[in-house]
Amino acid sequence: MIGPGEYVPDVTEGISNVEDLPQAKVVQRSRNYPSRRCPRCGQRAGRRSLGRRTLHDLGDVLANRPIDLVVTYSKHKCPHCNLRFAADMADLAVPKCQYTKHVQDLAVRLVAEDGLPYRSASWHLWRDHRVFVPFATIENWVEAAGEKKSAHHADHLSGRGPGWLQRLSCHRRGL
Repeated sequence: MIGPGEYVPDVTEGISNVEDLPQAKVVQRSRNYPSRRCPRCGQRAGRRSLGRRTLHDLGDVLANRPIDLVVTYSKHKCPHCNLRFAADMADLAVPKCQYTKHVQDLAVRLVAEDGLPYRSASWHLWRDHRVFVPFATIENWVEAAGEKKSAHHADHLSGRGPGWLQRLSCHRRGL
């Protein structure tokens, strides 16, 4: 049993061949539904086909292996408005992303709250959570999170700044 403060070397340190890394543990998930409501018109849309998507999740620390979620999902077509759509997976990952939201949130938190550089955050994710995320991907996530926060906060501002408090018109903003 590993106690607190004991140094345990990383078992993957020094491995230069990708095939020598631990194989991912595959976890099957299903979002296969016979029918769903159409997001456009609200009518019943039957299943037309199936799709499969692989998502990288935070790894299994005890087994020292990464985890891949393989999600089988249903694809639907609305007979009323001819809209084609897939079963909702917004709780797992954003569209066209290879990583789960858990991975994205942790990566952004490492950089934004802990102040780690992108490369260090990438190494931290591999070392402690067994998920490899390129540092450029983490950089994109952090920049997107920053843009969303600034746009979100700007939309909800009251507009009552120092000019309003001083009863100045919007053309005179100086002291």
